[in-house]
Amino acid sequence: MPRKTQRVQAIVLDRTRLGEQDLICRLLAQDGTRLDVVAKGGRKPGSKVAARVDLFCESDLLVTQGRGSLAVIAESAIVHPHARLRGDYERTCAAGALAQVARHTSYEDAQDAYLYPILSRALTACEQATAVDASALDARLSLLVAAYVFKVLAHEGWLPVLDACVGCGEPNPSRFSAAAGGALCESCAAELPGAEPAPRVQLDWISYLLGATFDRLLEVDVDARTAMWLARMAHLWATTHLDVRLKAFEFFLGV
Repeated sequence: MPRKTQRVQAIVLDRTRLGEQDLICRLLAQDGTRLDVVAKGGRKPGSKVAARVDLFCESDLLVTQGRGSLAVIAESAIVHPHARLRGDYERTCAAGALAQVARHTSYEDAQDAYLYPILSRALTACEQATAVDASALDARLSLLVAAYVFKVLAHEGWLPVLDACVGCGEPNPSRFSAAAGGALCESCAAELPGAEPAPRVQLDWISYLLGATFDRLLEVDVDARTAMWLARMAHLWATTHLDVRLKAFEFFLGV
């Protein structure tokens, strides 16, 4: 049977048990495609491949694929372990939300060079986030997750309208609706159930997230209430436009 071998640098997004000792790993490759590979012995204690296919790990993989079967990892090396994401509960939850959105915004046969570096940077930012207490750390992680979601979905065509009402063009919107595509005035919002109250300062925050680098987001001051609102709006934006339930994101919002 002919076999194809390729080298792939990828981020581990998800893992599923296969048999007693193996794993099926869902990856985001460096070219932006999503692929599934089998890690033989990935659940076996002491296995070399196990550490290289940990969740959120960036690894360099040599994979071999036979006709009609999943590719199998033949060789592996760690590029960036993102170890801190697996050793801290809040960071793990944030990374899980990022990885879940990445799964639903990448495709097997569609290359997109934007997707890998922004996910890698967002994961690193979640590791780098510091705060004076747990509440402040939660706020920082919420800000980072929201920024990633809005940036990626905007890149894929779902850019929210924020400077005026989507419905009528009123320059002073006060509501936000994912279903409508962004900001709404009170009059238009009355005709659309589910429009969230959104003072101008909060709409400006969404605009800021879309344009700011992750380096800047690690430094900017944000209060816990605003950060949570932004994370909730990012979740609403993602579930509405991707038309999926994001359980890991829901869990992150509940932490």
